[in-house]
Amino acid sequence: MSLKDIINQDLKEAMKAKDNKKRDALRLLTSAFKQIEVDERKELSDADVIKIIQSQVKRRDDSATQYKAAGREDLMQIELDEIEYYKTYLPAQLSDEELSSALKEIISKVGAVTMKDIGKVMGAASKELSGKADGKRINECAKALLT
Repeated sequence: MSLKDIINQDLKEAMKAKDNKKRDALRLLTSAFKQIEVDERKELSDADVIKIIQSQVKRRDDSATQYKAAGREDLMQIELDEIEYYKTYLPAQLSDEELSSALKEIISKVGAVTMKDIGKVMGAASKELSGKADGKRINECAKALLT
């Protein structure tokens, strides 16, 4: 059963349970899937679904930050709830220690020494750690290791 099928099944269960918050969050997610499928005329793989979920989490996080700055705690909480629903479908994230050790290996592989080599490190790390760590976390950790 694909990840997309699991999400659709969870949507049906949320509808039956009358869990409106979860239902609405999952409907937004499935509409994002359908939008990509229509625009790109392709069937989504699990990797594509994970990328879409990650982008939705990032959008919700940005929105929550803006709502907090504007003093709209009610709207911020809605975004944070949606993030929690979405994170259940993402692979487990690396801890800071695991991320640091993985980046040390990547840095030694690509031969990076200074901050000028951050592009090489980020290119390799993005491919290798895709789905396991957020790009922002990877970048911050790589910068810390290269300085």
